[in-house]
Amino acid sequence: MTHAGKKLTGLVAATFTPLTTQGEVDLSVIGQYIDFLVEKQGVRKVFVNGTTGESLSLSVDERKQLAEAWCQKGKGKLEDVIVHVGCSSLKDSQELARHAVVAGADGIAVISPSFFKPPNAASLRMFLQEVAAAAPALPFYYYHIPSMTGVHLRALDVLEGIEEVIPSFRGLKYSGTDLLDFGQCVSCSPGHWTQMYGVDEQLLAALAMGADGAVGSTYNYMGSVMNKVMCAFHKGDLGQARTLQFQMQEIILFAIKQGFNLAMNKHIMSEVSGISLGPPRLPLIPCDVPKAQAVVQKIHSVLGEQQ
Repeated sequence: MTHAGKKLTGLVAATFTPLTTQGEVDLSVIGQYIDFLVEKQGVRKVFVNGTTGESLSLSVDERKQLAEAWCQKGKGKLEDVIVHVGCSSLKDSQELARHAVVAGADGIAVISPSFFKPPNAASLRMFLQEVAAAAPALPFYYYHIPSMTGVHLRALDVLEGIEEVIPSFRGLKYSGTDLLDFGQCVSCSPGHWTQMYGVDEQLLAALAMGADGAVGSTYNYMGSVMNKVMCAFHKGDLGQARTLQFQMQEIILFAIKQGFNLAMNKHIMSEVSGISLGPPRLPLIPCDVPKAQAVVQKIHSVLGEQQ
């Protein structure tokens, strides 16, 4: 498990939240889920209760149960469990941050509130500061995802002076496509910060800009291939890294044409892993199963034995 001095690097799977057919959180499959990630994908780090985990559709209590289950069942198997604790309510975020400490999380991340949006970077920094103060010993990450929050502040502006107000600040999960902003975040960051990239189909570009690793949903079932992208990049074999990234892009583009969204993504993971993760929670609705199965077939045909 990560301690304050160890940097978060490599691939991190943004976990799905297993639900029963009745729509209740199903903790019973998390052990199998961890084994699949570790044994089949070579992924030993997870980002729990994020966008992929439908966190903003879950209750505070459900999020606590999930954080505890991932931390407890991950002991001795997972290297890092990062728990996303961001909510619209500052009080709920603080409660989840305090709970993450008790649960044994290795770090916490916070998204920008998005119903009432922070009017500027300083106000978002203040919100983050108040959450981080509830768990001052845990590494703290800002989770930047403007496509979902509608908060289009530059991450670079949010980072300005942040370690002075959040001593536990350790970096960024950057789930945006703006490589100008991301590059400048890398360029202006001290060495002990981690810059994790969150747009899976553009990982290689982010690695070239200096990303330390990546957090993403597709690493649940294409982690083994994307581990090879990182490995090839670090060995200096750009040709191989590019070939693999292009294969992954071919799959994602095919999925987008089938209507790729969280519901489909979750179903793809269920099909590939053999673990029933259930439907998404309303307001999302279950995907068109034949279209999801077509994407699974595409994964098998493009990647073959590389999975």
